[in-house]
Amino acid sequence: MANARLSGGIRRRLLTDRGKTDSDRTPRMQDQKAMSNAAWGALLVLSTIWGGSFLAVEFALRDLPVLTIVAQRVFVAMLVVWAVVAFRRRTLPRSFRVWFGFLIMGVLNNALPFSLLTYGQVFIESGLTSILNATTALFGVFLAAIFFRDERLTLNKSTGVLLGFGGVLLTIGPATLLSFDPGAIAQLAVLAATLSYAFAGIWARHMLSGQSGDIAAAGMLTGSSLVMVPVALFYDGWPGLDLAPETWIALGFYDVIATALAYLLYYRVLRMAGSGNLMLVTLFVPVVAILAGALVLGEVLAPQALAGFAIMALGMVILDGRLIAWLRQG
Repeated sequence: MANARLSGGIRRRLLTDRGKTDSDRTPRMQDQKAMSNAAWGALLVLSTIWGGSFLAVEFALRDLPVLTIVAQRVFVAMLVVWAVVAFRRRTLPRSFRVWFGFLIMGVLNNALPFSLLTYGQVFIESGLTSILNATTALFGVFLAAIFFRDERLTLNKSTGVLLGFGGVLLTIGPATLLSFDPGAIAQLAVLAATLSYAFAGIWARHMLSGQSGDIAAAGMLTGSSLVMVPVALFYDGWPGLDLAPETWIALGFYDVIATALAYLLYYRVLRMAGSGNLMLVTLFVPVVAILAGALVLGEVLAPQALAGFAIMALGMVILDGRLIAWLRQG
């Protein structure tokens, strides 16, 4: 998944467009904007798409190895997004610094976390993976406070982060930190993926500010394709095409809808709803993934995982700040 679950402060600087007037370029965003019905609808569609991506991975893993799944995901998505860029007749950046930024962003935001998340789903449920994936917002706030002077941890942020990580600890179980069985390692791999997403936000703030959404997505996917395609071919070999029909459907959804179109929809939601409201995606995605895993795959998550997610959700609500502001006004 894309690092859409980062804090509003990081996103605000990542997506600031200095002096540009093109309506498809990312405007300056405040932490919160009023949510129209259209914005709510788009945000829920995006959450549903990303939540469904965990189910798609479960089907893809039945026929394909981890690195091949990731490589074809970023490569196919790259082709789709570049087609959109060509249709819109975008002017491409010429700076080496920008393209180098895209390459590193492709590693931090696609190649590394996609691989770790997919590996995690080999051993743990899709719903549990989605819950742990929600920690991206927590790592984003924490790292921003370390790297940026204007992103200090306020009382609300500190409380939200502590609650969130408390929920993570409950979800995975303290014993997991001392265990080296495949399930434990898979959970830690998923957490490492979310940390990579958070570092991607830090990197993007420094290197990619002001890029339009489609160019940023295309450049990032190009960078990740340049890394993942050779790696997958080296370790997995050339993928066979004798796949089950449900695998093809899962790959089509995963590549085109949950990656290429989801990136483009993300920037549209950003313009409509604002960076602060996008944190709501972090809360909705696990709900969709848990329901999909239960209904389609018959997954049953441990009570501690659901309780941990509830605590994480409370921490993110506190990070969001609106509920506290509403209570104070009342």
